[in-house]
Amino acid sequence: MNRFKNLLEKNIDGRKILILFIVTTLVFLTIGMYSIPKVTQLSDHIKILDMMPFGYTYVYVNELFSAIGSEGRNSYLYCQIPIDMVYPFLFGLTYTLVLAYFLKKIDKFDSPLIYLCLLPLIAAFFDYLENLGTINLLINYPNISETEVKINSFFTLVKSMVTTIYFFSLIIILILLGIKKISKIKLLN
Repeated sequence: MNRFKNLLEKNIDGRKILILFIVTTLVFLTIGMYSIPKVTQLSDHIKILDMMPFGYTYVYVNELFSAIGSEGRNSYLYCQIPIDMVYPFLFGLTYTLVLAYFLKKIDKFDSPLIYLCLLPLIAAFFDYLENLGTINLLINYPNISETEVKINSFFTLVKSMVTTIYFFSLIIILILLGIKKISKIKLLN
């Protein structure tokens, strides 16, 4: 863990983090405003697998893949997935550094809270597993098994849970930072 902390400490630079945050957000917006709508417009707006935080069933996957048809499956495979293969890396890197930056600001970088910085990396890992599973499902459709869908749904569920825990933790740390700033202002008055 010391190597991880040292690596974080070397890269906690507000300007670098801001640039990473902007790039990550731009990729996220591209996914949300371009590639996902491109796939869902072919399906009467049935949500794609990435957008199902509580997972999905074998029946749902078959309905989705049937509804989007061959064109939609190709769009999912060759438009949505390639962009979504970039995003987990950016998410993991950016949000690990964002949390480390704010932990440093509230003087908790050397506390056990530093382990929270692993959450975006775990989420990114499961996002990659989800993407690989989705590729497998898309390539093999209609010859997919219920087990394959359950495994992929599990990856989606874990990704979503870890991401939620991360953002909840970030909000709490930002609240602590706000309290620290307010306390400093009161001390100066």
